[in-house]
Amino acid sequence: MKRVLSKDGASIAYERSGRGAPLILVDGALCYRASGPSGPLAALLTQHFTVFTYDRRGRGESSDTAPYAVEREIEDLEALIHEAGGSAFVYGISSGAALALEAASRLPGIQKLALYEAPFIVDDTHSPLPEDYLSRLKGLIASDRRSDAVKFFLKRVGVPGIFAALMPLMPVWSKLKAIAHTLVYDIAIVKDYEKGQPLPAARWVSVTIPTLVADGGKSPKWMRNAMRALADVLPNAKYRTVAGQTHMLKPQAIAPVLVEFFQG
Repeated sequence: MKRVLSKDGASIAYERSGRGAPLILVDGALCYRASGPSGPLAALLTQHFTVFTYDRRGRGESSDTAPYAVEREIEDLEALIHEAGGSAFVYGISSGAALALEAASRLPGIQKLALYEAPFIVDDTHSPLPEDYLSRLKGLIASDRRSDAVKFFLKRVGVPGIFAALMPLMPVWSKLKAIAHTLVYDIAIVKDYEKGQPLPAARWVSVTIPTLVADGGKSPKWMRNAMRALADVLPNAKYRTVAGQTHMLKPQAIAPVLVEFFQG
């Protein structure tokens, strides 16, 4: 494990493995190096790339500074790109995909971009994010009701109630509670694109780099609609469906897709 300092002084923990062109993996909500898909995915990619996995600020072994702003997380990625030599490929999943997209609109060092199921809502096939959702989530965190905050989020993303009720009995629950405060960060990143409205056509016109926008063949209609819409508004995007996959994407399913895209 190594560390890099972001512009605001936050210490970002990361690992670097493999050889080849640098590729940075950006996790979604409730995930970090020690808990989530990035580690297993990195292991599959190291024979093709120099892979960077990192703990987003406030998670795992990375520090944090207040107040939160999406710009700070973009600066974290900028620091990692600098560590990679000034340019890198970037892959993001879920809210990590939304973060990677925001970074690509502002940073010159991203050569190619791959996005898997940014949780945007672009039509009436899914209920929009309630206007008070972020404030309610902040309230739960401020009251130190971390378990309730995680359950509140899991309900929103469609985790069945019986499964959410059993999760506190599982070993992973302590890890989820420890980073519950970062759910506020993830919602801050995506909230403007979860309103059930068409994506703003001009928002990402600066993202002219080759971009892969992907979804799962078994993902819900609202998610697939959103990814098709995102591919349509990006200037240089290809849309692809990964057969048999859902939002709970298997690393062995996406790894060959990423190799083909980034090496193509």
